[in-house]
Amino acid sequence: MTKQRALILEELRKVRTHPTAADVYEAVRRCMPRISLGTVYRNLDLLSREGLVRRIDLGTGKKRYDAFVEDHSHIRCSSCGRVDDVPLHRADGLAAMYHGVERTTGYEVQSCEIDFVGLCPECRKDSAAASRERSSRKNDLAGPEKTRK
Repeated sequence: MTKQRALILEELRKVRTHPTAADVYEAVRRCMPRISLGTVYRNLDLLSREGLVRRIDLGTGKKRYDAFVEDHSHIRCSSCGRVDDVPLHRADGLAAMYHGVERTTGYEVQSCEIDFVGLCPECRKDSAAASRERSSRKNDLAGPEKTRK
């Protein structure tokens, strides 16, 4: 394995943030300033084909990379784009789904990718705070209720 490839893999294994190629490039440049973005892309592609990293496409137009290649799913925040692992495994009821798919299609299922979308804890807090603020402003604009005598 080349020095560049080993460093890319090492940097990717340090994080659980599912970085983009540009993020990996920035991390690798700290140790290897002369590496090019193209080299990072090519090596991530090769590491992915070799099964040493997972390439994740969550429909955002940006591919992300994961050094944790064991069977698991992901959840993406629809607000900030954060990606986290979801530990779903065959034992979690997926075995029945695999069997059903095999029975109805004739395929032998080798793997399954289930990705979730939602609001991360930070964005949920921000959303709740913004909602309370909007509600408070709405009440302030309404003014005090006038009572008739």
